[in-house]
Amino acid sequence: MLRHRVIPCLDVADGRVVKGRRFQDLTDEGDPAELAERYALEGADELVFLDITAAPERRGTLLDIVDRTARRAFIPLTVGGGVRSVDEMRAVLRAGADKVSLNTAAVNDLMLIEACARTFGRQAVVVAIDARMTMSGTWEVVVKGGREPTGLDAVDWAERAVGLGAGELLVTSIDRDGTGNGFDTALLRAIAERVSVPVIASGGAAGPDDFIAAIRDGGADAVLAASIFHRGIRTISEVKEAMAVAGLPIRLVPELVA
Repeated sequence: MLRHRVIPCLDVADGRVVKGRRFQDLTDEGDPAELAERYALEGADELVFLDITAAPERRGTLLDIVDRTARRAFIPLTVGGGVRSVDEMRAVLRAGADKVSLNTAAVNDLMLIEACARTFGRQAVVVAIDARMTMSGTWEVVVKGGREPTGLDAVDWAERAVGLGAGELLVTSIDRDGTGNGFDTALLRAIAERVSVPVIASGGAAGPDDFIAAIRDGGADAVLAASIFHRGIRTISEVKEAMAVAGLPIRLVPELVA
């Protein structure tokens, strides 16, 4: 049985980890390498590092910071932000990433997913989908750090991205991001029922019950959070302990193993 993963997220701007609410009002949360090391020691299954200003600033990923982060955390690392070509993905992998997340560039160039999957294997390609609910009750894909609507239906885009070669999807609800109102399980379920690859839930976690709901009700394979870990509201151990008690298969951190 596959174990569900708990993944802290490092949103990076100007070399620092930041966090806001619905992608706005960002506050400084610390150094990415230091946080990465801390989370690895606390039992995180993976890390996601997102250079959130790369796409709006039309630049590549900050490779020196990726390298410094990868050297401090010996767990799988997914890096996103600013990857627009196979060569740029290669550079990010060489800097220490295990997987690369594509978002804005994938929407702008559909063949980028296919080219990266063909070159590096689909297991290395994560497509990140930032979605906002519309007046009609569907979800629209938004790019460039939540700044630019695309008109794309998020569920349709998820299915198409997988068809092009995405090996995993990182699904973030912009409406829930930083709110503590829980993951958008309806969005997660709509996507999970349409694709055959793992879905990572993102946006809205406040406590262990939200992680459990994302898996049970949303059909997510993994759960990602930022604020509650950065600010010490919850620990990875607390979340994993609650998930284990709920009967979900996870990788226990050492202090939870009897």
